[in-house]
Amino acid sequence: MRTKMKGRISRIGSYAISSSIRDHQQQPCITCTTFNILAPIYKRLSNEDQNFRESDCRTYWFGRNQRILDWLLYERSSIICLQEFWVGNEELVDMYEKRLSDAGYVNFKLARTNNRGDGLLTAVHKDYFRVVNYRDLLFNDFGDRVAQLLHVELIDPFSQCRNGDLRQEILIVNTHLLFPHDSSLSLVRLHQVYKILQHVESYQKEHNLKPIPIILCGDWNGSKRGHVYKFLRSQGFVSSYDTAHQYTDADAHKWVSHRNHRGNICGVDFIWLLNPNKYRKLLKASWSEAVFGMFKCLLRRASLTETDAFAFLKADNDGNYITYSGFCEALEQLNLTGHKHGLADEETKDLWVQADIDGNGVVDYKEFQQRIWKTTWSDQRNDLNDEDEDGFVKSSLEQTIGFSVKNAVLFPPEVEKGRWPENYSLSDHARLTVVFSPIRMPCSRLS
Repeated sequence: MRTKMKGRISRIGSYAISSSIRDHQQQPCITCTTFNILAPIYKRLSNEDQNFRESDCRTYWFGRNQRILDWLLYERSSIICLQEFWVGNEELVDMYEKRLSDAGYVNFKLARTNNRGDGLLTAVHKDYFRVVNYRDLLFNDFGDRVAQLLHVELIDPFSQCRNGDLRQEILIVNTHLLFPHDSSLSLVRLHQVYKILQHVESYQKEHNLKPIPIILCGDWNGSKRGHVYKFLRSQGFVSSYDTAHQYTDADAHKWVSHRNHRGNICGVDFIWLLNPNKYRKLLKASWSEAVFGMFKCLLRRASLTETDAFAFLKADNDGNYITYSGFCEALEQLNLTGHKHGLADEETKDLWVQADIDGNGVVDYKEFQQRIWKTTWSDQRNDLNDEDEDGFVKSSLEQTIGFSVKNAVLFPPEVEKGRWPENYSLSDHARLTVVFSPIRMPCSRLS
């Protein structure tokens, strides 16, 4: 009965994806799947003995990963991004590499630093992409997290979207952020995303790339209510799943994708899309805004009103302004500095420069309101504007290729209703698949 149920669940999702592709046959589509496959070294087999892991039983981990591969190859996504890939086991690595290679995929794996045992695997299908370049990104921070950057060019059947010598390129990132074990790690997670975006920006400048679509995949270990989500939104990224289902930021409760080791269910797996027609803030400005947002959140969590917060930052200063020393003291009291995971001195100075708008060496009440208390996040729209009936954007500006989101499905389907099915044993994460269709659109620049 359980086997039948698992098959039914995946077939429902696969049907939704294949139907989306059939419905848009006039426009070629690509699909992207992200899936945290739960490394056997982390999968507990006994509540009584927490040290008894699936990695101790070859029959268990071998069978489960064969089933994972069966479904991945059945769905045959153009892009596959896996997290918690057990790079420390040669037999499992060989199994994935052989089966994916035989099915036409080019594979890239990356272990977490300090021999943590697991890592990432990204695979792209040769029928859809030519690999231009590949880069590893090692965070070298708490949690030993890593990311992969893949630069690819679309090949036939996408030539019908080609505009002269315009190359249809994409940057794909696969990552797995740190789990927020306590509030002090929120800043670490924000740092990790900042490093990814810095790396992407540096790569684009190094290779003199015009704006091209960027797809960020992975287990972000944070929900739509978190600082990481807001930071990415401020940079123009949209959640592909929410775009497909026309969900707003207030609809965080409508879907989940993970049941964590604490038994909580939450939505943490995303495929983010940044189209080249999106106007973006400068990355450093978005970063400062994100940290100020975290700063404000901590002040409010301490039940401080606007005037109380200003007084807290002002400390013992007799004037009606905040000094740099008072600002630094407040950051330390809020646990944003003073420890190895906190802001560096240079980052603190950059924040102060942002807060001191007129550059007179102090922050008055108006500057406090504008930069700290009333800091706002950009509300990026999820839709694509000004498309004609063929999906092509009408514009006289310089053209490039972007993507529209045609569909997005989570497997098993119960998670799309905010429930976690007890009979699901493939992983402690759902897998997310998104259907994209390339469209012409105007380029944008940094705002």
